[in-house]
Amino acid sequence: MTIYDVDPTELIEEVAKELQKIELIKPPEWAVYVKTGASKERPPARADWWHIRAASVLRKVRLKGPIGVSKLRVLYGGLKNRGHQPERFKKGSGNIIRKILQQMEKAELIKKGEKEVHKGRLITPKGIKLMDNVAKKITGSKPVEKRIEEKKEEKTEDIKSKVEKLAKKTKEFAQGKTPTAEKLVEEAEEKTKEAPKEKKEEIKKEEKKPIEKKEVEKVPTATELAEKKEAKEKNG
Repeated sequence: MTIYDVDPTELIEEVAKELQKIELIKPPEWAVYVKTGASKERPPARADWWHIRAASVLRKVRLKGPIGVSKLRVLYGGLKNRGHQPERFKKGSGNIIRKILQQMEKAELIKKGEKEVHKGRLITPKGIKLMDNVAKKITGSKPVEKRIEEKKEEKTEDIKSKVEKLAKKTKEFAQGKTPTAEKLVEEAEEKTKEAPKEKKEEIKKEEKKPIEKKEVEKVPTATELAEKKEAKEKNG
C-alpha cells in the first residue's frame, strides 16, 4: 500500500500527526504571525499549519523530486488581490519552504541529490517508509479491490439519483408543472377570487350568449351584371 492508493488530503493530515512526534520538525517563534506568501492576506488559521505544510512538502518531494525551493515556491503560490487592478500571481514564501526542507533533512526524511539533469531534494527510504505506513493505516485491512468497488457503487448511486431527479423534472415540464406555469395559475385564481360577483355573472352571461352570425354580402357575378345592364338599357 502506497501514497497513490489514498486520498491526498487525508494522507497529509495523518503524516502531519506523525511529523509532530519528531522533535527536529517544529515551527519557529515567528510562525504564529507570518503569512505563507505575498498572495495571502492573513496568517494561517490552524495552529498546526507548520506540520501540515511540512507533510505537503514531503509528499511533493516524493512525487516530483528532485525538486528545489524555487519550484516549490511556484507550487505553493497564488493570485494576489490588487483591488481594482487585475490579479497577479505571486510565489509562496521561500523562507518557510527552506526551513521545512532543512528540518526534514536533519530528520533524515529527505536529502540533497541528483537525478539525470535535475538537482534538488529527494525523499529518503525513511521518508518513504513513514508515508507508506501512514497510507496502510488509512486503508486498514481493506484490500484495494474492495475500496475500488465501493467507490464505483457510490458513483453509480449518485448517477441514479441524478437521473431520477432529471426524469421527474422533465415529466413535470411535460405536464406543465413548471414553477412559472404554477405561478400564473395561482395569480389567475387569486384574481378571480378578488373579482366581484356581478362581473363574474356578466362573464358567465357573455359565455352563454350564442354567437351572432353576420350575413355576408353576396358579390354579383359577371353574368348578373350584364343582365342588369341590358334591363336598364331596355327600360331607358
